[in-house]
Amino acid sequence: MKLHELKPAEGSRKSRKRIGRGTGSGFGRNSGKGENGQKSRSGGGVRIGFEGGQMPLYRRIPKRGFTNIFAKEYFELNVEKLNIFEDGTEVTPELLLEKRIIKRSKNGLKILGNGELQKKLIVKAAKFTKTAAEKIETAGGKVEVI
Repeated sequence: MKLHELKPAEGSRKSRKRIGRGTGSGFGRNSGKGENGQKSRSGGGVRIGFEGGQMPLYRRIPKRGFTNIFAKEYFELNVEKLNIFEDGTEVTPELLLEKRIIKRSKNGLKILGNGELQKKLIVKAAKFTKTAAEKIETAGGKVEVI
């Protein structure tokens, strides 16, 4: 095959619908919009969620609670994930980002106490659960809140 022989696969390129080009085209007269009504008119149609005047679903459903826009969102990480590091390593959010253990730093890092830790590490994070702090210290490491 040569460059000048390249062409799209059969049926992959669809020609556009040319509406309003006479009755012979199949899209003449009403241009594929049916007979009458709001959707057949130029500029016609209704907004998303409109139900013909009936109370729309998004207004019928009861609203509960609220979202605190000032809430801080922490990236959570279990202590068992820290076993990949060597003894004596200083584990920081920057190092975890570099190693792709966490995707991005939200408002900080919170270490959770799920799993076991076998390594002696110095862990720096914004928050620690009680069990996580205990497990890091019993393994011989240090906990530092940043």
